[in-house]
Amino acid sequence: MSQTILIIDDEKAIRRTLGEILSFEGFTIDEAADGAEGIKKIKENNYDCILCDIKMPKMDGMEVLIQAREEKPDIPFIMISGHGNIETAVEAVKKGAYDFISKPPDLNRLLITIRNAMEKKNLVTETKQLRKRINRGVEMIGESAGMQKIRDTIEKVAPTDARVLVTGENGVGKEMVARKIHELSTRANGPLVEVNCAAIPSELIESELFGHEKGSFTSAIKQRIGKFEQASGGTLFLDEIGDMSHDAQAKVLRALQEGKITRVGGDKEIKVDVRVIAATNKDLMQEVEEKKFRLDLYHRLSVILIHVPSLNDRKDDIPMLVQHFLQDICDEYKQPEKEIDDAALTALQQYNWTGNIRELRNVVERLIILSDKKITKKDIEMYINPQTP
Repeated sequence: MSQTILIIDDEKAIRRTLGEILSFEGFTIDEAADGAEGIKKIKENNYDCILCDIKMPKMDGMEVLIQAREEKPDIPFIMISGHGNIETAVEAVKKGAYDFISKPPDLNRLLITIRNAMEKKNLVTETKQLRKRINRGVEMIGESAGMQKIRDTIEKVAPTDARVLVTGENGVGKEMVARKIHELSTRANGPLVEVNCAAIPSELIESELFGHEKGSFTSAIKQRIGKFEQASGGTLFLDEIGDMSHDAQAKVLRALQEGKITRVGGDKEIKVDVRVIAATNKDLMQEVEEKKFRLDLYHRLSVILIHVPSLNDRKDDIPMLVQHFLQDICDEYKQPEKEIDDAALTALQQYNWTGNIRELRNVVERLIILSDKKITKKDIEMYINPQTP
């Protein structure tokens, strides 16, 4: 897709010359003969870069720069002037210009400056999108009593270093609670390190958590830093803690008691400063009774207990969650946000959500892909369960 440059200059010959050169380089060119026309075009169109003369009738380039940055602050401005000096260049950059080039411009320098300016614009845009996605990632959507209680608890607990045990079914958003606690904690600038205890084989979990020394076992070809050390100064999130082996449980208990760990195959004690948040979909007290989980570790982890309700227990939150996912997924796909009618929302509220929020998000994504501009009840019936013939 061709990138578009607006050239604002009162000299027709300059506009024509720059336009021909930049068109040859593959850019799409638009022109404005004075500052007022330039501002009008900036308001009406999206440009990837703007070349702007400083001395012009009606409105000079500096005024154009100031007004344009109020309208669209991310468009890079390159100021061009035949009356340039260092003071003018400094003033232009202070007011937000990417660069200042004297007339007649050195064409190689101009092309390099334009490409650098566009690259910076792309990086700024990507960074904003990434921040937006990250910030959305820790939004806790819903106004139900259960969600309000969780928010209140998080606000009280987050500033402390108290260990937290988060319980709830698969897909309810237990990791979201952990992220929110970390985000609001005094450790927010430190790392948040996640470990899925159910996804790591029991023979490797100790190495994953505590690291190992070179040669400590057959495949240990070099030293490895474990998750406890990686999370030092921040938060360690132990997801599916109920699936951890007994040996690993004993070592985690010691690490929590003493604030020290020892790498597998090593004898040196290493101090770690870690806040632990654990999560499970199991009834840990039942696991304790069945001798599958240590009671002393349970008490160490459960200073604060937060239970995340299932989606079926908070169906009033479904319309708000759906709107959030519609915006989030359409942004991700770079397409206009789809609408959903009231009957479709009611149908979603009546569905049995065995997979909780994770399942709801997948269904919304499916509806965005397969439905027309407006999602209807008929779409819900067709696509909510793809296995139905």
